[in-house]
Amino acid sequence: MTRSLRSNFPRGSYLWSVRNAHWRALGIPEEDCEKPKIAIVNSSSELAACFSHLDQVAAEIKTAIRAAGGVPFEIRTAAPSDFITGAGARGAYMLAARDLVTNDIEVAVEGAQLDGMVCLTSCDKTVPGQLMAAARLNIPTLLVPCGYQPSGEYRGRHMDIEEVFIGAMHAVTGKLPVEELVGMSREAIRGPGVCSGLGTANSMHIVCEALGMALPGSAPVAALSQKMMADVRAAGTRIVQMVWDDLKPRDILRPGAFANAVRAVLAVGGSLNTAKHLQAVATEGQCGADVYGLFEQLGPTTPVLAGVRPIGEHSIEQFEAAGGCRALMKQLEPLLDAAALTVTGDTVTHNLRRAEVADAEVIRPIERPVAPLPAIVLLRGNLAPESGLIKTGITPRKVRRFTGPAVCFWSADAAIAALKQGSIRPGQVVVMRGAGACGGPAMGGGASRVVFAIDGAGLGDEVALLTDGHLSGLVCKGLVVAEVSPEAALGGPLGLLRDGDSITIDLDERRLDVDLSDAQLQARRADWQAPAPMHDTGWLQQYRRNVGALSKGAVLVRCEPLKPTG
Repeated sequence: MTRSLRSNFPRGSYLWSVRNAHWRALGIPEEDCEKPKIAIVNSSSELAACFSHLDQVAAEIKTAIRAAGGVPFEIRTAAPSDFITGAGARGAYMLAARDLVTNDIEVAVEGAQLDGMVCLTSCDKTVPGQLMAAARLNIPTLLVPCGYQPSGEYRGRHMDIEEVFIGAMHAVTGKLPVEELVGMSREAIRGPGVCSGLGTANSMHIVCEALGMALPGSAPVAALSQKMMADVRAAGTRIVQMVWDDLKPRDILRPGAFANAVRAVLAVGGSLNTAKHLQAVATEGQCGADVYGLFEQLGPTTPVLAGVRPIGEHSIEQFEAAGGCRALMKQLEPLLDAAALTVTGDTVTHNLRRAEVADAEVIRPIERPVAPLPAIVLLRGNLAPESGLIKTGITPRKVRRFTGPAVCFWSADAAIAALKQGSIRPGQVVVMRGAGACGGPAMGGGASRVVFAIDGAGLGDEVALLTDGHLSGLVCKGLVVAEVSPEAALGGPLGLLRDGDSITIDLDERRLDVDLSDAQLQARRADWQAPAPMHDTGWLQQYRRNVGALSKGAVLVRCEPLKPTG
């Protein structure tokens, strides 16, 4: 343990002296100035249950870091929660906050030249934001999943935030009485932590472990449980050794690690949002991984091994009790890059030696899957030259090829108004566009609300939906293709559609096409005009003008600004 640390400066030098003065005022003794200095990245906030417990976690991990011979420094970042921060700017602050978290971390950690960091991962956008910062800064980093919230019960049935979200849109379309929704909302959340279903947050916690960036067996986990706090203490001890060993994120974030993470997401039918988040991490880490290509390549050969809500009937608690991500990877082991390095300093193979599957009905073996076909399918075609994503779920679909006329909208509100008026009819393909990374901006626009409103109107099995926006990780209803790219606001084919155009979605061929020739699309593109930018001020203006392509993860660094297609 004699490796030089970047945080140390010659005793008596300017930087040593002024830092020592500040740190002595904070109660840090002079001799600690030579120890590894560890950032604890905390997104604590009183705005949402997702983040309300993180100060308790930070206090525990500080104690563990000190005991291991390090000096902890707590730093704060933005704390975006879909159900709270999503209220403003049509939800645009959500994805935009992901990159703000990354830059928050860079300013504090790189500016202070700290030696390592532990990231307290909670609600969904903070997780990729922290992973992106780890990949960008490339200093020893460990992510700590901080747990899911306890859900409740209402009128004798399970109640969680997913049910409230769905219920809210059912109330909009008149299918559910408002007072019933009020009762549901009072019982859905019983404590701190992220959404209890396998939405984006829990999916990303699993991603952290599958990537090798979190300790084995740490995801998912009930917030503030004894298991979680034991993992927290272990992380505090481990990060100090990682600093001495100089084990860095880019040693771990290799193409094989991304393939393992994609396999894990596919095997649980996780959130579609993991694709762009993983791609963003790969872009920041400059490792060359094509995450969208991995979803396309690995999807057909990765069976669904666990049916966790919302795609199945098992709860996140049952999934954790069955062994969680570690047990899932044990079942997937023949398909994994078992030589991939992890934060333990060992390989995936080594970490899985003693892994057990406590319930093989909840996390099934490869030869006896929940569903043999992928629950996530990447589509391409003349409507999606780059990609489009659909979460098919695990229930066999009677209709795997849907053809219908387009009915087009430039906002969620317009689509929902049409639903309420009864002007959206069975057999149509609802096109909700202008909600991409640039057009939203930041994929704000409420595509998920349209999905649940369609369901509330009783049309969930009767119409299809296309959008360049993203969906909540809790969405698993209907025939919905999201994140169609290139996006409409930049002249992507989705922006060229007109009412009545015939659209075909083919799950078996993995195609998304409109019945128009290349010449017809080019003729329309010649007449196309970009829509006026939304929310063109402040942070959202900066995001819109600098966001890169979705195919690169929609990051703000090392990407040319997006330009109209064609």
